[in-house]
Amino acid sequence: MNKSIKLRLIVMNIIQWAVWGSYLTSMGSYLASVGLATRIGIFYSMQGIVSIFMPTLMGIVADKFIPAQKLLGLCHGIAGAAMAGAGLYGMSAGSEVSFGILFGLYAVSVAFYMPTIALSNSVAFGILERNGYDTVKDFPPIRVFGTIGFICAMLFVNFMTNGAGVQYQHSYNQFIVSGICGLAMFLYCFTLPECPCNKNAGAEQTLAERFGLNAFALFKDRQMAIFFIFSMLLGVALQITNGFANPFISHFQEVPEFADTWGARNANALISISQISETLGILLIPIAMKIFGIKRVMLIAMFAWVLRFGLFGAGNPGSGVWMLILSMIVYGVAFDFFNISGALYTNMRTSEKLQNSAQGLFMLMTNGIGATIGTLSAQAVVNHFVYNAAEPNWSAAWYTFAAYALVVAILFMILFKTPKNEDKIA
Repeated sequence: MNKSIKLRLIVMNIIQWAVWGSYLTSMGSYLASVGLATRIGIFYSMQGIVSIFMPTLMGIVADKFIPAQKLLGLCHGIAGAAMAGAGLYGMSAGSEVSFGILFGLYAVSVAFYMPTIALSNSVAFGILERNGYDTVKDFPPIRVFGTIGFICAMLFVNFMTNGAGVQYQHSYNQFIVSGICGLAMFLYCFTLPECPCNKNAGAEQTLAERFGLNAFALFKDRQMAIFFIFSMLLGVALQITNGFANPFISHFQEVPEFADTWGARNANALISISQISETLGILLIPIAMKIFGIKRVMLIAMFAWVLRFGLFGAGNPGSGVWMLILSMIVYGVAFDFFNISGALYTNMRTSEKLQNSAQGLFMLMTNGIGATIGTLSAQAVVNHFVYNAAEPNWSAAWYTFAAYALVVAILFMILFKTPKNEDKIA
């Protein structure tokens, strides 16, 4: 029975992340193909906007009213139906896609999908604990299958083609694949063991505390204020390559010199190296923390973002494909080193009473406010250098992002200080 529990949670994680992997890195390419290239950033910013409040709202519902595994299923059902609807609308509309209709369906989908990331973790933790497992030891090997599911979905939409020979990564089919995965998850969740509500959860908390607003008191501490501000500034970089890497690599198919290269034709497969790197990057963090300390690890992450963007600017799918591959490898360090070390630093610097709220604030500053500002700003940069330019210049756009990351890294190095007793983790 216990072994089957782990297997069921592995399946849950595979589907959970396949939903997102089906479109997250390739949606920009489809939007560009239907005349919405200048609005890619708006689509990606929606993920950040809903991440500000929807996970907390769904968390309250799961605590008080609906068992977590059922709520997880219901959220996936709504998200999957809306995403499948977006795909079917794209199929019927062809090249005459209305921004309002497509964005509306997409917005509903991500509004209900984003809370499922936290909900799926809560379900896994609850089921493991009730079956006598150690979540610290047993959850990570289960969660890694989520990354595998994400990568498999990326590769599926990369290599699958429709009747006209168009890869799913460049068409509405990616939304249909995501929608089918979401509806499958909807059904699957109702087969999972019960995760009962705790109607007394948060009974002594104010609404402000439930939403983690009390954590804003941490801004009274100068160093914490600096840390959270820089978390937001670095968060600007988080979604840029998700939104624009695929359109950038795919555009080389229009350049005769690179039109027949494997990389230009298989952008999503190339980008999937980033997710593999992310998995490996996590394994390096404990070693890096011990050797360099928290501040230097965060600095390494920031300079890795400079490399990530700079290598995109210099690379191409031909003779410069090694630079694109190196950029994908660097991503694991750029993304994970700051996110995880930042979470650890937040945990170290806050009291036990504020730790959960502080982690929520860290996520708000990075994946919420930072990522939202970042995608909208990146869209303006790409519009200027690429979509509204007489001669598209992707390199200038990537170098702009690299310059931004470099300035942030240098300012962080100068302004952020950590006491010696807080910097190293044994």
